[in-house]
Amino acid sequence: MTETVYSHLSTSRSQLAVLIDPDNQTPDGLRDMTARINAARVDMVLVGGSLLLEDRFEETIRLLKQETSIPVVIFPGNNYQVSRAADAILLLSLISGRNPEYLIGQHVVAAPHIRESGLEVIPTGYMLIDGGRVSTTSYMTQTVPIPHDKADIAVATAMAGELLGLRAIYMEAGSGAKSSIPVEMLQAVRRAISIPIITGGGIRTPEQAEALAQAGSNLIVVGNILEKQPELLLEISLAVHQ
Repeated sequence: MTETVYSHLSTSRSQLAVLIDPDNQTPDGLRDMTARINAARVDMVLVGGSLLLEDRFEETIRLLKQETSIPVVIFPGNNYQVSRAADAILLLSLISGRNPEYLIGQHVVAAPHIRESGLEVIPTGYMLIDGGRVSTTSYMTQTVPIPHDKADIAVATAMAGELLGLRAIYMEAGSGAKSSIPVEMLQAVRRAISIPIITGGGIRTPEQAEALAQAGSNLIVVGNILEKQPELLLEISLAVHQ
């Protein structure tokens, strides 16, 4: 690739990513989803999961690389989720929590493997926002999300991440969240920082995706809803890109 994934992420236009959990995909199902991704002009594919009960991580990435030319980026749930077959990795530091394992501990274990892989690394501040239910990530990391009505805490946390040198902020309401990131919170964070913002969790309609794009998110991430209603992908893509 002549263009880095980070430069792709940093463009001024709103973009769409699909999150693929290898545990929830069969090879045939993944080919069908990739065809939809290509048809909908999705900008990026994220691959990762909190558990990965089946050993399909590497297989999923390689199949995606065969079926699409758009960037395939690792969204790691733990330090084992590293593959040189991908284009880049979001090196997530859970800056909204206080669990040292997810601030730096897992990174120390993974660092030699990531360096050896040659992947493009995008240091990313990961912020869990209350989405109305206990998320898998919150449970697994034993961290408390930022309350959905505390935009000031979200702003200060994102600012701290930028000042520490992180290159992107990922605001996550959690997989299957009842509600997505509050638009007012996203707008406040957008005004406070200059690095790219990624938003995900609880996005079920084109209208929600469009509102987040207009509020200043560089990259909108959808996942769970497409497992139940894959036909929504084209509508969401149109809403984000317009």
